[in-house]
Amino acid sequence: MRKHGYVHGYSGREKERLFDQAGTLSDILHSDTKFPPGKRVLEAGCGVGAQTVILAKNSPRARFVSVDISEGSVDKAAAGAKRLGITNVEFMQADILDLKFEDESFDHVFVCFVLEHLKDPGKALRELKRVLRKNGTITVIEGDHGSAYFYPDSREGRKTIDCLVDLQEKDGGDALIGRALYPVLKKSGFKNIRVDPRVIYVDPSRPGLEKGFTKNTFIAMVDGVKQKAINAKMMKSKEWEKGIKDMYHTVSKGTFCYTFFKAVATK
Repeated sequence: MRKHGYVHGYSGREKERLFDQAGTLSDILHSDTKFPPGKRVLEAGCGVGAQTVILAKNSPRARFVSVDISEGSVDKAAAGAKRLGITNVEFMQADILDLKFEDESFDHVFVCFVLEHLKDPGKALRELKRVLRKNGTITVIEGDHGSAYFYPDSREGRKTIDCLVDLQEKDGGDALIGRALYPVLKKSGFKNIRVDPRVIYVDPSRPGLEKGFTKNTFIAMVDGVKQKAINAKMMKSKEWEKGIKDMYHTVSKGTFCYTFFKAVATK
């Protein structure tokens, strides 16, 4: 079984961060993600089920199959859904580069924060296109770490983000893939592609986003690769700590901005 690089790791804190992220961004990213009753939907790369819970609740009469390459993550996702009484999702371990489903098995496909971790996202999209029915839709959501900016600015803060981007590239991923969704989908054979930027802007008048996104999602994600960056001699420990501290200063004292990209296309 092939393993794809996941630069953030599989710690308990990372699981917590993923649920913080999903809950905070639910309205911004998923308010318009709904599937018709009776339709079969493949969630490719469900992880620990942070997005799955939102999908299932938004479309309670659709039928979901949620897969991930990590068996441990699938087990956690299934256990979480069971605790919440969610019954319209089937979980299974699977490699989205080599799915065992027959051609045209699904009415819709949903992919969120997955392509950024793949060495060949086009290959994954072509495989997902294979299992998608004719005229079915694919929804893809990705971030773009190059879109992050904040006030007060900090050279060290920006450098910590660059470390995450570079580490993800070394692992075979692309932390800047959000801006490339249209050409990647086009090259993979999809049509009627529409990409919608979803901008997250945070200042002290939005305390929920300050905590849920700036602190618990973005800064926590960057700081999660601290040891990898230091071991790779990308930054020294004191320099890293200053960068993270400077980004925390944007909470309640400044502003923070980031852009996600949501694409919908048809087969």
